[in-house]
Amino acid sequence: MEEALLDGRTLKHVAVREYVRDLLAGQAPGSPAPSERELVQRFGVARMTVRQALDTLVSEGLLERIPGRGTFVARPKRMPSAITGFTEEMQRRGMLAESQTLLARREQAGPGVARALSLTEGDAVLHWRRLRRGDGVPVCVEDAYLNEVLLPGFLQGGMPTSLYDALAARGLRPTWAEDSIAADVAMAEEAALLEVATGAVVLRHSRRGLVGDKTVEVSRSVYRADRFTLWVQLGAEG
Repeated sequence: MEEALLDGRTLKHVAVREYVRDLLAGQAPGSPAPSERELVQRFGVARMTVRQALDTLVSEGLLERIPGRGTFVARPKRMPSAITGFTEEMQRRGMLAESQTLLARREQAGPGVARALSLTEGDAVLHWRRLRRGDGVPVCVEDAYLNEVLLPGFLQGGMPTSLYDALAARGLRPTWAEDSIAADVAMAEEAALLEVATGAVVLRHSRRGLVGDKTVEVSRSVYRADRFTLWVQLGAEG
């Protein structure tokens, strides 16, 4: 695993990070993480690279540093998972988010999109398709569908860097969402964009984002399974 992932310089910290993540999967809170020295020797990388990988896992909440003792599997914080967009997810993982617009246009809503947005089939919607990258590596292809009535002029003057920031500026950032995740294989066009083989394993993520009872966003994203791990917190109060 280490050798395959260390082929490119920009992926060294990713290789270390995912190795530690896999190593500690299922470990009890308080279990020690491998030391920086051990990881430097194992991967043959600089200590700064190892520290960057561990810093990302600390920011994700998987690890915690205890001064004078070391780094350990963190005790889960009891808080609901926040509604985040791709840019925020990449920032949380210590990665640089980039987006390339593949399509941005006004369309007629098909039956599925119309139903999800509580519209009538054929009503106008905004369709924004993007290739999303993390640290320069393709991570997902995202198709977002938006209610045009709620977002007049959205396609004018250039597309925003972050959809959720643009929605927030209009007071329409989702306050809750319905998500579904399914494992699948990449179709030819998706594989070409994501730089994987046709038939490679992908994660299909569908979201309906709402403000109160008003649906503002429907998105369908295809993630490279080797570049994205979904992290949520589940549990009951008390």
